[in-house]
Amino acid sequence: MTSVPSKLYSDDVSLVVVLLDTNPFFWTASSSLPFSQFLSHVMAFVNSILLLNQLNQVVVIASGYNTCDYIYDSSSDASQLGPENGKMPSLYSNLLQKLEDFMIKDEKLGKDQSQRAIKSSLLSGSMSMALCYIQRVFRSGPFHPQPRILCLQGSPDGPEQYVAVMNAIFSAQRSMVPIDSCYVGAHNSAFLQQASYITGGVYVKPQHLDGLFQYLTTVFATDLHSRSFIQLPRPAGVDFRASCFCHKTTIDMGYICSVCLSIFCNHHKKCSTCGSVFGQAQSDTSSASDLKRKAPET
Repeated sequence: MTSVPSKLYSDDVSLVVVLLDTNPFFWTASSSLPFSQFLSHVMAFVNSILLLNQLNQVVVIASGYNTCDYIYDSSSDASQLGPENGKMPSLYSNLLQKLEDFMIKDEKLGKDQSQRAIKSSLLSGSMSMALCYIQRVFRSGPFHPQPRILCLQGSPDGPEQYVAVMNAIFSAQRSMVPIDSCYVGAHNSAFLQQASYITGGVYVKPQHLDGLFQYLTTVFATDLHSRSFIQLPRPAGVDFRASCFCHKTTIDMGYICSVCLSIFCNHHKKCSTCGSVFGQAQSDTSSASDLKRKAPET
């Protein structure tokens, strides 16, 4: 897929694709913030984005531990702004109903995998869906809102998703789509730190989850044009550790295939991804070939 040839945006019109973590294993076992309260903060934030500019668009993608799906799209909702008291009844009713249906479907798909205490959410899938939606907007016409992705994540990183997540991050970078991250888990997310750093987004780990709405509105409600005039929070450091391709675990040091850049925690004679022969194994193979060629004549 070729990159976008031109980007003709209005300065303050935004398309915000929200990736909503709905992993029940995190919200019921590890989070100090109830999911209902978390959802109320998110709903208020979505409401504020749509009220900032009548041309703003919001898309919400739910990330479960088995699947992900679109649960709200403001562009397809003809009555997004209620006539009474500025309320948005259609947003709340449609989003909550689709969210409930999604979580029921996600739970049914995961009944056969209920052995682990905590599962990671399908971050790579939701990122890919967000980028596909943004590419469709890019090709809808010469004028469109400035897109960005906001990851509202709490589940721990899934090392088995490392390759897919990094591919999504590099695709967003090439399309000049910032990935903002708001992580509400116990520890920092290396995936989201790298995503925000590489794409020029903002990574925030709120210290007080009771004030999550304040974090969302003061940091992530700002359009891309206005960000050049304000001082946004910057992370103290970025965890650039990768996950090995053999055991799917996060490593500090490892071995990299010089051909396909696959990462391994232990030395292998052959790359399991592209089949290239490594180091000593390659020299041993060439030596054996030379010995065969130099066999004494009879």
